[in-house]
Amino acid sequence: MERNLLFALDIGTRSVVGLVGEKVDNTIQILTYVRREHHTRAMLDGQINDVPEVAKIIAEVKNKLEETCGNLKKVSVAAAGRALCTIKSSAEIETSERGFLTKNDEHTLELAAIQLAQQKLATSNTINDPTAYYCVGYSVISFTLDHTLLKTLVGQRGKTAGVEIIATFLPKQVIDSLQSAITTVNLEMATLTLEPIAAINVLIPQTMRHLNLVLVDVGAGTSDVAITKDGSVIGYGMVPCAGDEITEAISQKYLLDFNVAEEVKRQLNDLEQGKVLFSDVLGLMHEVPANEIISSISQDVAQLAQAIALQIMTLNTAPPQAVLLVGGGSLTPMLPELLAQALDIPIPRVAIRRPDTIQGITKVPEDLCTPDAVTPLGILNLSASPTLNFINVTLNNQPLRLFNLGQLTIADALLAAGIDMRSLRGRPGMGITININEQTKFFPGTHGTPSRIELNGEISSLTHELKENDTIKIINGMDGTTPAVYFHDIVEGPISFAITINEQPYGIKPTLLINGHPAEHDTLLADRDQVSYRLPVTLDEVLTSTDCRLTPPQYIYTINGTERIYNTWAQYTINHVAAQASTPVKPGDAITVINPPEPTLGELLGLNNPDENFLTILFNGTNCSIPLRHVSITMNNAPAQPTTVAPCGSIIDFSCTQQQHPIISDVLLASNFNPGTLPPGSIVTIRLNKQPTEYTAIVKNGDEVDILITTKQQSD
Repeated sequence: MERNLLFALDIGTRSVVGLVGEKVDNTIQILTYVRREHHTRAMLDGQINDVPEVAKIIAEVKNKLEETCGNLKKVSVAAAGRALCTIKSSAEIETSERGFLTKNDEHTLELAAIQLAQQKLATSNTINDPTAYYCVGYSVISFTLDHTLLKTLVGQRGKTAGVEIIATFLPKQVIDSLQSAITTVNLEMATLTLEPIAAINVLIPQTMRHLNLVLVDVGAGTSDVAITKDGSVIGYGMVPCAGDEITEAISQKYLLDFNVAEEVKRQLNDLEQGKVLFSDVLGLMHEVPANEIISSISQDVAQLAQAIALQIMTLNTAPPQAVLLVGGGSLTPMLPELLAQALDIPIPRVAIRRPDTIQGITKVPEDLCTPDAVTPLGILNLSASPTLNFINVTLNNQPLRLFNLGQLTIADALLAAGIDMRSLRGRPGMGITININEQTKFFPGTHGTPSRIELNGEISSLTHELKENDTIKIINGMDGTTPAVYFHDIVEGPISFAITINEQPYGIKPTLLINGHPAEHDTLLADRDQVSYRLPVTLDEVLTSTDCRLTPPQYIYTINGTERIYNTWAQYTINHVAAQASTPVKPGDAITVINPPEPTLGELLGLNNPDENFLTILFNGTNCSIPLRHVSITMNNAPAQPTTVAPCGSIIDFSCTQQQHPIISDVLLASNFNPGTLPPGSIVTIRLNKQPTEYTAIVKNGDEVDILITTKQQSD
């Protein structure tokens, strides 16, 4: 019968610890374990910097373990919380037809929540490349059944079951370097978790998680933090400094090789009242009191404590009830006291913990009851549970490693690759909006075409389940296009009609305008164009559309030495009836455009208004016009009258005097009254409006002037 062996590796910054256990019933029995330290600083801050060197140490551990338990093929590992990303997620499933819920139902619900956490990460803006992150573990915050909080769903019945988890993600580079080191020594990664998850699984069981506790795994390169509260793990974090910072401080202080400084640091707790003997890089021997070395590194230890406290306060927002320190770095002198001081909690509330007893593991060897054995024991314990493993597929010729969350689908692969699901269908083309004769009309774009999904060369769908080494090919859909709309596509207007202008036939077509400018029927329209089209209806519109509107001729003259321009206006008739610019035009109308004649001097000079030029009176019963203006006109150096036609280009000299108040003598002059024709001795009597008057009396328009002539004999 094949033995159910479990192999766990804790690949730390300073050392590699391997444990092999055997699953017997529901417990794990530890068969053997090996610890090897790195020969060089092949790891920094939990990240593998030298894969071949780390692989060499793993090979040493693996070979040593195989001497006891035989060939090892699969291994469970944990990653440090370097560049950790934590996301809370929840999921629900309908359970009304499932009967009593099982452990498998719980696991299915947890995996659904993890997938939602992956989706949140992929669609978030908190990291540059979501595809470069792997989910390395999760913790259940709470279960609910029909919105009632429960510790477990097993054995329960209800309509809706739910779970809230906290999922943790690490950069792909961290995981890939682990994978590379493991495969180099012919091992396959069975499960992967996060170091603080493994540690908290050992030291803080579910029954203790109602307390606000903080677990700090102080290693050589990183200090991983996990926090519990109200029955669940509420957060994970990482501080990129740990025991190596203290070793480095000792090395700098006393000019020591790093490995020598590490050995000095480890002796400080045991020789606190004694002296430490060491040799520096110059070969000089030193014997220094341990308390003196501790005092010299106190500032560095305080800085480490402050960094850890800051991470705890960031995640917890308040001082916790207690802090549990594990990991080799937790043995750093004064760290518990300084961390308690930084968190402002009592010193006894910060304690270094050792894994004396672990639920699920029988009889922990004495050599493993140390703070730095907590994480490897936790990895071994979790290796027996349904944690996370990988499945390898190819997506568009690129290898893709997915965490096998159970029933992985093509959609999960696309999500892990950072492909936006919305991009699988071509986007519809942009439509355009045209305003036509003040009415808005929308022309939609064409629909996009969907992508084609192939799985192992056959057409498939997003919901198809994946298996190891599947090949996925995505052929993107085509985007829709923006419509090409021409003027003739939207013109459904009136038909042209015929008229005559000065006996010449014309066809009147609709006026086409785009944004106020003339257009043709084959003009391509753009979004938001303002389009208008209609038949001309007035005389002005008809003449404009046929280019038959006559431009008024301009006459240029020189008047009293100054150049002047005089405009004349054409006359229009429709069917021999005088028309204006606004007169409507009907099909078949005959339009006449008459060019005006050359102007007269009176028209040019404004002398054609008789009301302004003359005053009219009644002289001896007959109408008589008395001029109010005295006009003098010469045209081209020759005398001229207001009625004379003025050719364009003429030189005109013009003067005009205005008589404001005509008198009786002006009336006699205008009436051609000649006193010299009167008989000798005649007596002239002048009456204005029947009253006697004088020659100098002023006359007004409409006055009556009478001249009475009598001879001397008549008067006698």
